[in-house]
Amino acid sequence: MEQAVARHKRVRIIGKLTPYLFISPWIVGLLLFTIGPLVFSLVMSFFDWPVTSAPKFVGLENYTKMFTNDPQFYKSLAITLKFAVLYVPLSLITSLILAMLISQPVKGVKIFRTIFYLPAVVSGVAVSIIWGWIFNSKYGILNYALSLLGIEGPKWLIDPASAIVTIVIASAWGVGTMMLIFYTNIKGISPDLYESAAIDGAGSIRQFTSITLPLITPTLFFNLITSTISALQQLTLVLLLTNGGPLKSTYFYGLFVYNNAFKHHKLGYASANAWFMFIIILLLTALIFKSSSAWVFYENEVKHERKRGGKKK
Repeated sequence: MEQAVARHKRVRIIGKLTPYLFISPWIVGLLLFTIGPLVFSLVMSFFDWPVTSAPKFVGLENYTKMFTNDPQFYKSLAITLKFAVLYVPLSLITSLILAMLISQPVKGVKIFRTIFYLPAVVSGVAVSIIWGWIFNSKYGILNYALSLLGIEGPKWLIDPASAIVTIVIASAWGVGTMMLIFYTNIKGISPDLYESAAIDGAGSIRQFTSITLPLITPTLFFNLITSTISALQQLTLVLLLTNGGPLKSTYFYGLFVYNNAFKHHKLGYASANAWFMFIIILLLTALIFKSSSAWVFYENEVKHERKRGGKKK
């Protein structure tokens, strides 16, 4: 009897551990390549950690220097926030418009769906090369097209006034993933809702504002968070297109951290910079989550409230 009970316990334990065995590669990868480096960088932020000599513990000196003795820190942070303010609404609106277009029942829509998504799978280096050619002020295709209309194109990448706008446009080109997420949500909306609205006399705009937009707010919420995080971490395009120029007008925070770590060899200071941005992203994400209760529509919750209201009556 005791052997049967012990065997039953072993079977139960093995049954509970089996799922973790299957996901163990992911757990090991998370510990080694995500959590491990994250904790190590936090430790590094309290050290003067040059590449060529031994690290020296300095406590909060890196953070103090960042806030009190590095004007480029504030400039880069302001440039990045400006980029986020421009990029996030543009990417959300563009991806939503494309999602609405590819959700229409027209011939050849699958081809356009593929075309719109392709930029999302192109590497950042290739995207930088393409947009560097398009925005070149001397032989770029965009200025050439404008010249055919008698318009003198701006110096996109070498004029401080237009450089950041150029980065915004190039970044918004890869909205294919957000487009597909919006598209999946839109296709999941019941056609009966649109038919009922059409019978009541609602036009296309009214259907969009009263049906589509409220029902895709959870997806809009998700894309808002991901695009905000992506904007605050932008590095590849600005590094390859402008390298922070002209006159450091596109010296993004990501480039600021990158140069401190790999150009100036201040690994401890760069780690402190990175952790400050982590806190900024955390606070902005928390703020978006906090505001979501006012504008994110969850159908199940509304149905539950309607049932409660009906019972009260």
